[in-house]
Amino acid sequence: MRTAYSVETVRAAERALMARLPDGALMQRAAAGLAAACADLLGRVYGSRVVLLVGSGDNGGDALYAGARLARRGAGVTAVLLAPGRAHVGGLGALRRAGGRVTGPDDAEEPIARADLVMDGIVGIGGKGGLRPDAERLADLADRSRAAVVAVDLPSGVEADTGEVRGAAVRADLTVTFGTYKPGLLIDPAREYAGIVRLVDIGLELPGEGELEALQHADVARLLPSPAAESDKYRRGVVGIAAGSARYPGAAVLAVSGALRGGAGAVRYVGPAGDAVIARFPETLVSDAGPARAGRVQAWVVGPGAGDDAATVAQVLAADVPVLLDADGLRLAERDAVRGRTAPTLMTPHAGEAAALLGVRREEVEGARLAAARELAAAYRATVLLKGSTTLVADDGGGAVRVNATGTPWLATAGSGDVLSGLAGSLLAAGLAARDAGSAAAHLHGLAGRFAADGAPAGAHDVAARIPEAWRDVYD
Repeated sequence: MRTAYSVETVRAAERALMARLPDGALMQRAAAGLAAACADLLGRVYGSRVVLLVGSGDNGGDALYAGARLARRGAGVTAVLLAPGRAHVGGLGALRRAGGRVTGPDDAEEPIARADLVMDGIVGIGGKGGLRPDAERLADLADRSRAAVVAVDLPSGVEADTGEVRGAAVRADLTVTFGTYKPGLLIDPAREYAGIVRLVDIGLELPGEGELEALQHADVARLLPSPAAESDKYRRGVVGIAAGSARYPGAAVLAVSGALRGGAGAVRYVGPAGDAVIARFPETLVSDAGPARAGRVQAWVVGPGAGDDAATVAQVLAADVPVLLDADGLRLAERDAVRGRTAPTLMTPHAGEAAALLGVRREEVEGARLAAARELAAAYRATVLLKGSTTLVADDGGGAVRVNATGTPWLATAGSGDVLSGLAGSLLAAGLAARDAGSAAAHLHGLAGRFAADGAPAGAHDVAARIPEAWRDVYD
């Protein structure tokens, strides 16, 4: 599992460690790891051209010391000082002793244009807002050059705690981060600026729970249910699907497909698309008597393609089993009915739906995804799976937010969310907690989307068909 911690927690851990180490030892650890990562990226250090973009803080000191190490290995290193009078004294001295050059922003264009690697040491993890004009110009020169761009700890201009980008920022090919991941490295839009992220262990002692968790294959494998010899359909979980309408019968078919592919023991379908569901999946148990009379279920999925059927949504919310709310169900659900539930509720909005529920513009949700997921979870006293390029799963009780990065742009197709709802519903019915069901479903759904694409557009049916393959990939 990748765990990301807040700036405050990282700072406290750094202070505690520095109190036990010789002066400057922690910065030297960071610089050594940074220089090694740059050397790996360059391939051949001797004769390479490296430019350091150096701000006034310790982030700039890390870059200067790393640049000195590269210079001692034969690289031609030029440091561009944005604040010459406030550059890290020790790092600057080390670079000069190693044969590095120093210049100012006005003379940076030619060195950057000729560079093989540009190191971004402008602003550290405490930075807020976008880059200032001088720094923005340097970042633009680096972006337009042929050089590989390496960010020191975090791309300058992105916000470490939130993943927000409120102005111009450095776009890195590689980010070398120290001690632990920062939330902004795992959440869009900031994640897009980080490139590949490489973690350097500098010996920080951190608490068990962070701000953010990113599950890996092994973590998801531990969550997934596996049938035992005595399993029957109820032990494996029966999920109810209340979805589809005369206008959108396909939503019902896709939600049922996700539930069946997700390992449900049985699927009960309620709605007007029964004929379409049975034609595709004859094993489905179809009822036209409404959710309250559909028979025993261990979880409900309601909303995909439901149109304006508020009565069905209200009936499902009254059930004393876990409920997944998606699509039209999010719009039709009464907030107080959701807040008053005693059984778990998992809401799965995309950014536009989350914006409507919060009464803000979609751009505000997309620009501050972590804050939006937490706010929505608190407002509805539910677990929220905020869909997107990085899917977030937030509990209303606080704690670490889960982030999933297996998603792919190929999943941006009609019906993909319906498949995800059925898949997550099957895991709820199998007994997983809402946060675990949402996290595991997002992980598998993303992998299935990657497998289904295979270099070509992938539709929702293709994704559903590949979910079992994604499941095997996790276990392998």
